[in-house]
This record gives sequence, structure tokens and C-alpha cells, in this order.
Amino acid sequence: MKKPDPKVVASNSHKDTFRQLKKYVRVKSAAGARMVEFDFAIDDPGLFVELVMPRTAFEIFCSKNEVVHMTAEQIKAVDDEMDKWRYGEETLMAGNHHRSNQ
Repeated sequence: MKKPDPKVVASNSHKDTFRQLKKYVRVKSAAGARMVEFDFAIDDPGLFVELVMPRTAFEIFCSKNEVVHMTAEQIKAVDDEMDKWRYGEETLMAGNHHRSNQ
């Protein structure tokens, strides 16, 4: 009897792990817009990529990835973290705040 290829077994294991991770979306475009602008995160709503695609493609994407829409609490946490890095006093860019006033 032929032994299973370890590379195939490992690959299938990674696919199963990926499927188990929760995927999040946060729609940023206006309702009814032809193109959907959204954030897509895997496992951690705070670590996301920004994507844009036609509405039909977005619906297929969401279905295939079994996405969950971010909750209001998750959205606030992400926005607060973004503001911290954009306007915070304890960041590398904090010394550049004066430039925006020039």
C-alpha cells in the first residue's frame, strides 16, 4: 500500500487550519455603491488589508470565506488603535505633529 505524501498531508493540514480561522470584513463604502471598499482580516480584526471589488465579487468573496462582519466594539478598537498611531504622543511620528500646522 502506498504511503501518503507528507507534503500533501501538511498542505491539507494548513488548509484546514486556515478554514478554521475567523475572517472579518468591515465595509467602508456607501451602501449601494458599485464598488465595495472594505477591510479584510484573518483571526485578528486589528490586522487587516484594504480591498476594493465589484459588489457581486464581494458577495462571492464573503460567501467563500465565510466572513463575519466586525462588531461595533471591534470597529471602535481598530479605530482607536489607528488614532493612537496617527496622533499618539508615544510613537516615532509624534515629533512630526508640528509639521501639519505649517
